[in-house]
Amino acid sequence: MRAIRLHGPAGPKDLLLEEIDVPAVGAGEALVRVHAAAITRDELDWPTDRLPAIPSYELSGVVAAVAPDVDQPSVGDEVYGMTPFDRDGVAAEFARVPASVLAPKPRTLDHVQSAAIPLPALSAWQGLFDHGGLQAGERLLITGASGGVGHLALQLARVRGAEVASDGVDLVFDTAGGETLARATEALRPGGRLVSVAEEPAEGTYYLVEANRTQLDELARLADAGELHPEIDSVFPLEEAQAAFERSMARGKRGKVVLRIQ
Repeated sequence: MRAIRLHGPAGPKDLLLEEIDVPAVGAGEALVRVHAAAITRDELDWPTDRLPAIPSYELSGVVAAVAPDVDQPSVGDEVYGMTPFDRDGVAAEFARVPASVLAPKPRTLDHVQSAAIPLPALSAWQGLFDHGGLQAGERLLITGASGGVGHLALQLARVRGAEVASDGVDLVFDTAGGETLARATEALRPGGRLVSVAEEPAEGTYYLVEANRTQLDELARLADAGELHPEIDSVFPLEEAQAAFERSMARGKRGKVVLRIQ
């Protein structure tokens, strides 16, 4: 199969398109024929201790094989998901991933749109609801609301019935960090909550996004209901992965950069 692999610490310059063996599934795993894989800014810094490594951790595709101990998904299912960051990613024609991280893809979205959902939407869901405890009627400030995580957090907050505001808020959900985070804390009402996916705040909660099939099921339902719309910045073929990763790091990017593989 064809795969993109990172061979050094120099970022996109160290990405090579190679022919490698299709991986065999192990216990609890599924082999997915990848149709689209989404890119996260700065993710090429993550696997530098285990090179060469396949990047990209969000996919949408079709199940090609499953291990004998896997009940779901089944061969032929259209799925999407986010694979763990401590193993090879999915910028390849086939990807071996834990079956537990895969959920049925949204029926109304294509593979490119579906691949753009998992990491930012799970980040938004977990920040707003799991860590932030956002409830209907509460006031919310989202930093970086036009960014990859932020624009989906805005949609999810509205679905929950929260009010997006700029002061006197019950919850600040930070996706930007730095001075933006520092300024945003001034908008909190007494007793308000602060959650950041960007950096550790002086007071508040910082978290790392986790794969969650149940949440992916709900996100797919919202997408099919027309209540969740992932923004796509640009789409590149696998052969142009270097350009795709360069675009993911560029200023002015809006939405996800996605590799179209099949």
